[in-house]
Amino acid sequence: MKNKTIYFVTGSQDLYGEETLRQVASNAKEIAKFFAGHKSNPVTVVYKNLVKNSGQIANVCKEANNDPDCVGVITWMHTFSPAKMWIAGLTALQKPMLHLHTQYNQKLPYESIDMDFMNLNQAAHGDREFGYICARLRAKRTVVCGYYEDKAVVDEVFEWARKAAAVDFCKSLKVCRFGDNMRNVAVTEGDKVEANIKFGWQIDYYGIGDLVAEVKKVSDSETEALFSEYKKLYSLKDNDADAIKEQAKYEIAIKRFLDRGGYKAFTTNFEDLHGLKQLPGLAVQRLMEQGYGFGGEGDWKTAALGAMLKYMNAGKKGATDFMEDYTYDLTPRQELVLGAHMLEVSPSFAVNKPSVKVAPLGIGGKEPPARLVFDGCTGNGLSITLVDMGERFRLIVAAIELVKQPQSMPNLPVACIMWKIKPDFKTGAAAWIIAGGAHHTVVTTQNTVDDIADLAKMFDIECVIIDEKTNLRVLEKELFLADTVWKLR
Repeated sequence: MKNKTIYFVTGSQDLYGEETLRQVASNAKEIAKFFAGHKSNPVTVVYKNLVKNSGQIANVCKEANNDPDCVGVITWMHTFSPAKMWIAGLTALQKPMLHLHTQYNQKLPYESIDMDFMNLNQAAHGDREFGYICARLRAKRTVVCGYYEDKAVVDEVFEWARKAAAVDFCKSLKVCRFGDNMRNVAVTEGDKVEANIKFGWQIDYYGIGDLVAEVKKVSDSETEALFSEYKKLYSLKDNDADAIKEQAKYEIAIKRFLDRGGYKAFTTNFEDLHGLKQLPGLAVQRLMEQGYGFGGEGDWKTAALGAMLKYMNAGKKGATDFMEDYTYDLTPRQELVLGAHMLEVSPSFAVNKPSVKVAPLGIGGKEPPARLVFDGCTGNGLSITLVDMGERFRLIVAAIELVKQPQSMPNLPVACIMWKIKPDFKTGAAAWIIAGGAHHTVVTTQNTVDDIADLAKMFDIECVIIDEKTNLRVLEKELFLADTVWKLR
């Protein structure tokens, strides 16, 4: 992500004279330099020359469009910049935009302030003029307000930069489907052509035989080397060695296959395993931990969503990975969701040293697969899903609180995490179901609801939010209006 650039563009006009414009440019360079050199900056911020007329504005917007490393543009009006000058540029701009409403000085110089100072520092109404034309043009943008050195402002700017980089990442994101979707399941289906148009995702199918052939190429020495790594990292039983080594072969084979094809996400399906002895479990868990997106039962939407969010959150504390709402504890006023999957829970959620277990799967008719088992993390998080509503994609994001499991579960041979639904179980679960939320999700402890809503805005897709403020009557009305509006677009 550090190789990606954000253009810092400052607006003014020719009326102020050379001396004022030199000061405007100097101040803008200083602000851009502050962001560029900040320790939390995930990208590269590039100062662009002061723009003072329609031609200069159009040129810098076209330059951003044509620069493959540019993932977004930050705009700021240091002085008044008549907004009609911005029409040609904004209508041409194809990259995400952040409108930074700030000013160079934090405090007013009350004793010395004069008209020269006022003419120089006009963001208070210069940004309002710019904001009007953005609204008139219905330009998609994020607005961040406050003094540019404030931590809250810095955090917002850099979180936006991560999202802008994630949008760019999607333009080359390839998803590998080993086998097809689980038979007769609705929510894992979707319009792959529309996903390619809307997000940039390329979703490719490969028969399971292609993976089997890759597994057969893995040498015994490679398998033994990875097995030795497993023994250092995890607790395992010697009598499970053969099953664990089978997963080592799968990890090596899948990773090679993905990397050779440039794939950052993949799916498997327990109904489509002809030629494999086990359903990939431990192998998938480790690949998720290494940064690949994953979806079970052929769920390519969740796999791609996971890969995108993983890329966006790289380097941040916490975890982001594939999950499934599996079963409930419905103790009154203490209701909990147990999130897991047949095998594939990422060790990025682990709070203790994982152990390897080999146990029957109970579905699929294959040999007992090896998988990592561990206790899950706690803290605030989100459960996110992407569903195809026919004429549009809907992103649903629910605020959750991950908690420690109330009791040990010695007979459960899979890893899991547990969480409370917000605002409460009855409201949150009903809202999810009413909105059409899938049983497959991406759970993250690295983002806020606003992060995901902003990402949806960049992609121009619908976003449904379920959090502490959710009211079912209001939500149902909003969903009805959204259906009407999106069908008319």
